[in-house]
Amino acid sequence: MAGGNAIRGSRVGAGPMGEAERGDSAPRLHVSYYCSSGHETRPAFAIDAAIPESWDCPRCGLPANTDADNPPPPPKITPYKTHLAYVKERRSDAEAAQILDEAIALLRARRASGEVIY
Repeated sequence: MAGGNAIRGSRVGAGPMGEAERGDSAPRLHVSYYCSSGHETRPAFAIDAAIPESWDCPRCGLPANTDADNPPPPPKITPYKTHLAYVKERRSDAEAAQILDEAIALLRARRASGEVIY
């Protein structure tokens, strides 16, 4: 055994730790949740606990509910937008060309005046 002793912390002749030492477990209710991928998840809840309407599927991460015939649809994922995509939403091609022309004219004027530009 590389990591240690398997019976560490117990004594010879000790019996298994079971319900006799811990008492009876609380009564439980198993509820079936279904996701749109067809997975069924059955978490256990206490009898007197409030049962949630939705549950995340542990296999695929999609939302699940208790209706097997109508599971919730997968959430819509918006694609990642770059900075350029947001700029293109705000500016038309004509506005972009005008801004570019102004920037080039300013740069050429600075170079013509002898300013060192890196």
